[in-house]
Amino acid sequence: MRLILLCLLSLLVVPVFAETPSLVLAQEYHQQNISGWAMSEKLDGVRGYWDGKALYSRQGNRFNPPENWAKNFPPFALDGELFSQRGKFEEISATVRANGKNWQNIQLFVFDVPNADGDLFQRLKVAQEWKDRHPESRFQIIQQHIVENQQQAQDFFQQVTQNGGEGVVFRNPSLPYQAGRSAGFLKWKPQFDDECVVKKHFAGKGKNAGRMGAVLCENQHGQFRIGTGFKDSDRENPPPVGSTITYRYRGFTNKGKPRFASYLRRYQD
Repeated sequence: MRLILLCLLSLLVVPVFAETPSLVLAQEYHQQNISGWAMSEKLDGVRGYWDGKALYSRQGNRFNPPENWAKNFPPFALDGELFSQRGKFEEISATVRANGKNWQNIQLFVFDVPNADGDLFQRLKVAQEWKDRHPESRFQIIQQHIVENQQQAQDFFQQVTQNGGEGVVFRNPSLPYQAGRSAGFLKWKPQFDDECVVKKHFAGKGKNAGRMGAVLCENQHGQFRIGTGFKDSDRENPPPVGSTITYRYRGFTNKGKPRFASYLRRYQD
């Protein structure tokens, strides 16, 4: 009976990667020389990794899109962003974490083909050729532009952000797909964001009396306090101690702490 019960329970568990998928991750852009690099809009969606059979989050959790959503996806890996349109992050995040509902506006916007040969453009060509043969597939290739000079990159950044985009990504197209933080993969946003672990809650004062006023957070920059950016609902039901949150900041203080750190949301895979 115990063996039968264990078998039944195993069927209810959503499969995950044995390990977190090895994905390329962006560093921050700080006026590095990007002449000749590929440039594209940074989409404010949810990272999606198609392994040739199923769709996973950055942390290796398997997504559960509706039946046939991934019909005619290729038998090779795609790395990209699950996205619908600008300004819809919360809606996108809620949708892709639901069990197979309301994915009709969601597509995987592909920015690399991890296991393909060649430079970035040759790798993307592999995905584009599959898309051309299967136009009904729910993925698109993110358009890449060659950076001619710094002014062109600045103009593109201004255009994207003024139209409600999150920012810009720069890729060194000559580099292979390589997991981890890459100096050849840079993101440029009006504000930076990062994750930290909540270590402590501080009681609120004044209008926040009786609820959370701030949190003590910790990451690779050490411990620091975040007291802004929280909605009333966040203060009444704060992120638990030990949980991970995403915050925004504008550079660093002389002591190496995030400057003007502001709560953004609970961490999403």
